[in-house]
Amino acid sequence: MNDKKNILKDKRFSFAIRIVKLYKYLVADKKEFVLSKQLLRRGNAIGALIRETQRAKQTSFINLLSLKKNVTNLFIGLNFCSQQNTKTSIMMH
Repeated sequence: MNDKKNILKDKRFSFAIRIVKLYKYLVADKKEFVLSKQLLRRGNAIGALIRETQRAKQTSFINLLSLKKNVTNLFIGLNFCSQQNTKTSIMMH
C-alpha cells in the first residue's frame, strides 16, 4: 500500500511541475493570462485534493466529485489551448 502512495505522490509532484511549466509558457510566450491562471488553479486543486484524499481515513464522495470536476475542467482548458494553436508539448515533457 505504501508503494502505491509513493507512486501517486510522485505523479502528483510531476503533474504539478508540468502545470507550472505550462503556465509559465502561456504567460511568457503566448501572453495568455486568464486561461493560464485558471489552468494553474485547477492543477493545484487537483494535487491538493489527491493529497487530502490520501490523508483521509475514508475517502469522501464529495472529495472524489470535486477531484473529477477539477480534472474535467482542466482538460477542457487544455483542449481549448490546443484548439487555439497553443503548443502544449511542454506538458508532455
